[in-house]
Amino acid sequence: MRGKTLGMKHHGHPGHPNSQGTGHGHGPGGPRLVAWEITRTCNLNCVHCRAAAGRGPYPGELSGEKCLGILDEIAETGNPIVILTGGEPLLRKDVFTLARHGTERGLRMVMATNGTLLDDAVARQMKEAGIQRVSISLDGSDNTRHDQFRQVQGAFEGALRGIECLKRNGLEFQINTTVTRHNLGDIEKILALAVRLGASAHHIFLLVPTGRAKEMADQEIDSVEYERLLEWFYRKRFEVPLHLKATCAPHYYRILRQQAHLRGERVDFDTYGMDAVTRGCLGGTAFAFIAYDGIVQPCGYLELECGDLRRQSFGQVWEESDIFRKLRDYKSYKGKCGICEYVAVCGGCRARAFEATGDFLSEEPLCSHIPRRRIHG
Repeated sequence: MRGKTLGMKHHGHPGHPNSQGTGHGHGPGGPRLVAWEITRTCNLNCVHCRAAAGRGPYPGELSGEKCLGILDEIAETGNPIVILTGGEPLLRKDVFTLARHGTERGLRMVMATNGTLLDDAVARQMKEAGIQRVSISLDGSDNTRHDQFRQVQGAFEGALRGIECLKRNGLEFQINTTVTRHNLGDIEKILALAVRLGASAHHIFLLVPTGRAKEMADQEIDSVEYERLLEWFYRKRFEVPLHLKATCAPHYYRILRQQAHLRGERVDFDTYGMDAVTRGCLGGTAFAFIAYDGIVQPCGYLELECGDLRRQSFGQVWEESDIFRKLRDYKSYKGKCGICEYVAVCGGCRARAFEATGDFLSEEPLCSHIPRRRIHG
């Protein structure tokens, strides 16, 4: 699905990508992260899936030959992390051919899967193809909560079995969680489960109501809960032995700096690692999303066509898209995001702004921060 992150029935990514920089109007450089919906076909029916994925088949899915060519084009822009996602990427028959080709081109290949199709043979194929990390989504700490969210009985146990396959075969994995009212009270238990399972990281995703998730708009947590959750998540970084990352929650990088200031700490690479040099919303600045049909978007949730890889190269789209250029110019942001002292490290969720107002440059609707320089008029 377009909205997964590494694994996602989310949109996102395994790994710790850093941003392109934080100055106004910086050049594009190459992407740090590319999420690619190599198929929209899926064996689950998750309530929050922005792609409304299903069993397929879906007309317009790119051929294997075309996909190999796109990997070559991505490699020409640098060596970004490439997330093979879906749908369920393991339902694409040539998934390991694609992964192997990307690995041979020097790309860091990772995969986002729901975990239910994993067995030892599949895990070995992943490893042989050069998959460096796998994300598996857990949206509840037990089978009742997770299966209700995934709308398939046995999804939780299937994900746990998949994780054990990854561990047996020496593959690094992370846990992804989409946070809604449904599981907000369960999030601490999910984090504890990620620790017990031996995950390398836990990435939380704040619901963006696009696609099927529009029906879950009442499950979106409010700005006060949002702030409390991210403050809690910041504190947990000092308490758990795995990397924590907030996605579709750009405020986290403001909160990190505010909380670090209270602790008397500098936010630099020595103290905060990649969190010190990444940015909240990476869409169009360090991240791009490729849909199953070759359409390029800033992210899986921001459904704006920035280019078409059936007619353009990936490099052309990355460098020349008017939407990408606007996203890279922080001076073009509107409302309180446009005057915020944290715009370069947060940026607000552009997809959430677009869903709320129809303008992807408008202010983030779920932010309670008041900029030092207030809006007049």
